[in-house]
Amino acid sequence: MKLGAFSVSLSVKNIQASKEFYETLGFKVFAGDMEKNYLIMKNEDSLIGLFQGMFEGNILTFNPGWDSDAKKVEKFDDVREIQKTLEDSDVQLIRRADETTSGPASITLLDPDGNVILIDQHV
Repeated sequence: MKLGAFSVSLSVKNIQASKEFYETLGFKVFAGDMEKNYLIMKNEDSLIGLFQGMFEGNILTFNPGWDSDAKKVEKFDDVREIQKTLEDSDVQLIRRADETTSGPASITLLDPDGNVILIDQHV
């Protein structure tokens, strides 16, 4: 199963303070908008999303179809294929993708410890 680029999406209390902290660790702003309360920070191939007031808890995020530079990759497993594989393995999904569509879609599930996993396809 090819899940694509991996990042951690952090629910932060103060996006400016979080930005400054991760900059001290060598991260630089890669994408996002401070005015919209989200930034994507990058250090080499490591990605951290900072989100203020958008969701509770932290999320493990995978992006099928993207590399760590948010560039489309040629071969990837569509999120609907991943959904089918997971459901065939009796994994319970919190949110499902519409199987009658193509292109961007996402699914959400929980790991055994209650950590949220988002598989979010943008292509």
